[in-house]
Amino acid sequence: MERTLKMLAKEAKQRLKKGFWENCEKELSDRRALAREQGISESRMERYFVDKVSNTIRGETPDAFYLKVKKLLLEEGEVSDAIGRLTDKAYYETLSYEEKQRYNMELSAKYLAALERFKKEYAFERKA
Repeated sequence: MERTLKMLAKEAKQRLKKGFWENCEKELSDRRALAREQGISESRMERYFVDKVSNTIRGETPDAFYLKVKKLLLEEGEVSDAIGRLTDKAYYETLSYEEKQRYNMELSAKYLAALERFKKEYAFERKA
């Protein structure tokens, strides 16, 4: 459903009423201190935090594939057979040889993008 200007204004008003921005400011200062302790660039952490808050406001959620990759990385780390574990076996069996090659290439590209995103987020999300 498309969000109208009236709906966006109502959501903004709710954020103001519920102290969303005060919570963001407090969390940002906490994260700055944590970044300083861990030796992470504060400006990079702030850019990450701004992106995270923007995504929250827009209502964006991580896709299912990213969540699957994140779970795999948190539970087992980087494994050599990640593409095999992420493959939809039932779908894969229905493909021709050329389609299987294309599927593997696309899955590899998605995995690498998800891995980079995970590394970026993990640097800022881990707790001291």
